[in-house]
Amino acid sequence: MAKKLKIRDLTLRDGQQSSFATRMSQAQIDRCLPFYKDAKFYAMEVWGGAVPDSVMRYLNENPWTRLETIHKAVGDVSKLTALSRGRNLFGYAPYTDEIIDGFCRNAIESGLGIMRIFDALNDVDNVKSTIKYVKQYGGIADCAVCYTVDPKYPEPGFLARLMGKKKPQPVFTDAYFVDKAKQMAALGADMITIKDMSGLIPPRRVATLVKLLKQNLSIPVDFHTHCTPGYGLASVLSAIVAGVDVVDTNCWYFAEGTGAPALELVYVFCKKLGIDLGVNMEAVAKINAELREIRKELNKSVFNTEKPEPKPFNPLTDKLPADIDALFDAAIEAAKKDDEEGVIAACRKIEAYFGFPAPNELVQKAEIPGGMYSNMVAQLQQLKAEEILPRAMELIPTVRLAAGLPPLVTPTSQIVGAQAVNCALDEKAGRPMYTNKSAQFVGLVKGEYGKTPVQIDPEFRFKICGVREEQPYDTSKYTMQPNPELPEAGGVKLAETEKEVLLLELFPLVAKKFLTEQKVKAFEAAKTAKPAEPEVAAAAPQPAAQTTVSGNPVTAPLPGRILEVLVKVGDKVAEGQDIVVLEAMKMENSITTEYAGEVKAIFVQPGDTVPTDAVLVDVA
Repeated sequence: MAKKLKIRDLTLRDGQQSSFATRMSQAQIDRCLPFYKDAKFYAMEVWGGAVPDSVMRYLNENPWTRLETIHKAVGDVSKLTALSRGRNLFGYAPYTDEIIDGFCRNAIESGLGIMRIFDALNDVDNVKSTIKYVKQYGGIADCAVCYTVDPKYPEPGFLARLMGKKKPQPVFTDAYFVDKAKQMAALGADMITIKDMSGLIPPRRVATLVKLLKQNLSIPVDFHTHCTPGYGLASVLSAIVAGVDVVDTNCWYFAEGTGAPALELVYVFCKKLGIDLGVNMEAVAKINAELREIRKELNKSVFNTEKPEPKPFNPLTDKLPADIDALFDAAIEAAKKDDEEGVIAACRKIEAYFGFPAPNELVQKAEIPGGMYSNMVAQLQQLKAEEILPRAMELIPTVRLAAGLPPLVTPTSQIVGAQAVNCALDEKAGRPMYTNKSAQFVGLVKGEYGKTPVQIDPEFRFKICGVREEQPYDTSKYTMQPNPELPEAGGVKLAETEKEVLLLELFPLVAKKFLTEQKVKAFEAAKTAKPAEPEVAAAAPQPAAQTTVSGNPVTAPLPGRILEVLVKVGDKVAEGQDIVVLEAMKMENSITTEYAGEVKAIFVQPGDTVPTDAVLVDVA
């Protein structure tokens, strides 16, 4: 057991993303930053994940400004961290080395210290370029191995057993994870993170993995988890006892539940163990005072309700009741003895005493990420088809295995979950499974996301993609996003700087809207110094155009946002042809026409939000 433990604070990225949908404004973050400088965390995760998208989409703020502002306030006291999806960076497309190079250089110049790099398939080839450029520009490459579990396959039926069919052999063994970590270390990783994005790793398993990684690697090991299924605190304690170098935590009012364990509880454990965290807990208390008020503000602005908050606790000033203090001791002893049930039980009682959310038993039983489950529920609620949720859950192992058994982490968790829902909907409608499939699922099966942990059956690939051989994404065919001049902003380019170009590449729709609004606003502000032009009476608003269908309507099978219209009026289309691309639950769905004929009318345009059964195109 180490006598020193480094803490990576997740509050300003993963913490607020998990609990408050990434809605903290820059002004709210600014209130905490003076105290963060004094807190002296080893690292602060402040960027990546949903932050760049959300600050533009919901807060009308520039992601680069967020990173630079935090760095200006904190300096080099703590290493600022971002979470990156390897070749996909913060987006979902595989980017060229040129874009990865420019992105890493600009991020590090803006104050980033550590890039935490993962790949949703644990395909090591997908992290090579980011490791290279992060290190080239002086950053620390933290490579994350995504922890996942094998599906709970249904027992083979009588006929299947007669034919000799057995359950698939386990894939995600200790040896699998150690091998992935060793490959990343060989590429130049400066540290390795066990990334338990779903909170599914129990105490005994993480203790084993930490010991194995420490035996096989000469670089630091970090442990990242969530508390959703109820293992988080217990597993962090077991990792500490096993000798982990770094653990990820949240400050009190943004901790536990769907987030990472609370720093304050980890502090109590470590004080009893004689382990120094190197963190100024007096400054942390001041951070918490601000976070408590920010929590109330976010509850009102985001959720329009007062979510219960944990009991206030400052480990420097608050004395624990004797029975609760004894639970900390019991948890430590259980962890040292590898008593998994004992450490879980004690930690859950501690969390219950402080009023943290109870474990999500459904997520624990299903062994899928909480976000994946909530996405499936939301998708079915929008479709008014909640009754098929049990069947969609049953189909997850089947869909996942057919697609090469990808780890369930963003974006593959959403891809598999959305496809399981689509398959359940196909069944309900009397259609063959995989009739309705997202573009992302097609891309995953085709091989565009990288190599899956197990090989995909060529016949299944042919069924889904029309090809039998793996078709890796060819970055040589990558085309940059359009960067037009904006007449409404005085003719300036949509993206004028390299950083703006990178935003446009990673978040085409969101960045286009954000940058356009920024440029128009700046142009209008510049005009205020000029004499006012005579006002022209605004035209009266016109009623919305009526959806008049003369032929056969092509409708939206689910609610979402129009990404692309693939046809124009007058085009001849064949039955089964893709005509519209619809984004729903972060998935791109190609909407096909059931009719052959001519496009008579188009009723949507990119950016429109449409409900289920909305008429998109008229074909006659």
